[in-house]
Amino acid sequence: MNERTSRLGHRPAAPSADVPPFLTVHTTVVLLAALFIGCVGGGLTFLSGSPLAGAVLAGLTGAGASVPVLRSLIR
Repeated sequence: MNERTSRLGHRPAAPSADVPPFLTVHTTVVLLAALFIGCVGGGLTFLSGSPLAGAVLAGLTGAGASVPVLRSLIR
């Protein structure tokens, strides 16, 4: 049996070089930074005494508003 084949005779799938990544590094950094900003904003809103629903809404708003700004700042 060839070392490159499995017991059933099939070759394992090799990663293709022409498949683009799902997300670029720029998009990943922007989304992770927006997620961090949203979590901090929502957490601080919750700790200030607002209800949980209001804190979640504040976090989502902060994350959504920061994406265009971060996209233009991070290049």
